[in-house]
Amino acid sequence: MGVGRDDFRKALGCFATGVTVITVARAAGGVHGMTANAFCSVSLEPPLVLVCVDHSSDTHPLLRAARRFGVSVLREDQQAVARYFAETEKSPKGAERLGVRYRVTARGTPLLEAALAQLDCAVVAAHEAGDHTIFIGEVEEATVAPAAPLLFYGAAYRRLEDDAS
Repeated sequence: MGVGRDDFRKALGCFATGVTVITVARAAGGVHGMTANAFCSVSLEPPLVLVCVDHSSDTHPLLRAARRFGVSVLREDQQAVARYFAETEKSPKGAERLGVRYRVTARGTPLLEAALAQLDCAVVAAHEAGDHTIFIGEVEEATVAPAAPLLFYGAAYRRLEDDAS
């Protein structure tokens, strides 16, 4: 007997993760982004990360074609940004209202300007896994800014609280 979808989601909701926005340059110009917490490090040598992308998402074909992606790790005050990039339909006015701005790396990868950390990645492998593809990216540039991370736990955004004891 297998695990049901709801039970599986509930169990995975017990695992706290950081929140990232995965960005891809569109071939016709512009930027596409999606919120993802299915992201993790893979290797230090070479520096590799992975992101899991649903086959039905708008990001999937763009990432397959671009072969590059950006990872922007969100700060604790960026819940609205996370929600915006989680939406299926993203309005330019919504991005403008939130102050979403990008910087483009020398390799052409768009990254959120105000993120806690930014990674510029080249896709080195893609593995089909159920209804997702696991894209493995080699990190070619990384920047970090001092701030606290946005977390996702129990189907809600959370903040890291230091325990003084």
